[in-house]
Amino acid sequence: MSRKNLIIVISLLAFALVAAFIREPENDKITATKDESADTIAANVSGTDFKQLQQIRLPENTNSVELDYTGFTVAFNPEYHQPNYTVWTLSADKDDGPYSRKDVNFAPDTDVAGCATLADYRSSGFDRGHMAPAADMKWSKESMADCHLLTNMCPQDKRLNSGAWATVEKNTRKWVQKHGTLVIAAGPILSDSFTRYIGNSKIPVPERFFKVIIAPDANPPLGIAFIMPNGYVEGGAQSTVTSIDRVEAITGFDFFHTLPDDIENQVESQNSLRLWNR
Repeated sequence: MSRKNLIIVISLLAFALVAAFIREPENDKITATKDESADTIAANVSGTDFKQLQQIRLPENTNSVELDYTGFTVAFNPEYHQPNYTVWTLSADKDDGPYSRKDVNFAPDTDVAGCATLADYRSSGFDRGHMAPAADMKWSKESMADCHLLTNMCPQDKRLNSGAWATVEKNTRKWVQKHGTLVIAAGPILSDSFTRYIGNSKIPVPERFFKVIIAPDANPPLGIAFIMPNGYVEGGAQSTVTSIDRVEAITGFDFFHTLPDDIENQVESQNSLRLWNR
């Protein structure tokens, strides 16, 4: 074999050897195992970690027990027998479902110390006001049952519960279709003084309630908040619009602190219904 042919054969063998170790790069895929939660799957698709956004910092020494239910989380205050807050993620695919509040009953969570009883609310003159609403939990039998536990309830004036409070609940189900997945937190303002109590448990009746909402995947990201008196709301829900910054100043809570600072500052300073209804 000539020197020239030998060089060609050696070159071909070397090329074949290298090619054997070269693999096609695999395409990146978004996959979800059956053990992944809906929040995790949403994070994979949108890049937003909705579970992280539900983390809320409370003032030091706040009496609070975290309760993880199907579809929402309650920071329960056993001293006051009601939530410090309830927080949940509302996505377009959870906006409706086959399950109804007609299929479940209000009930205490007997595993939770300090939970109110049905007797506490009976003949009290106040509604068992949902923080996480039943209409946001139609997607799951378990979530519908869980949201009727008294750990998710506060004493609410019927005029608020069926008025401005219900209006905001209905609006969020419209906004989720416009602006993408929402993170919502709602609760009583327990830093206020109490003048009214109900039941043998002496449940304090809140004077005001808050609700904070963000749409982190909207373009641009959106935020809004409401502070409502526990009674008739003159001017309706729009008269109670405020910023998340304002709710934080009143409650001492730190919402959405896992957002990048620039986005957190943007959404928490907004107080415009027009941006949400555009």
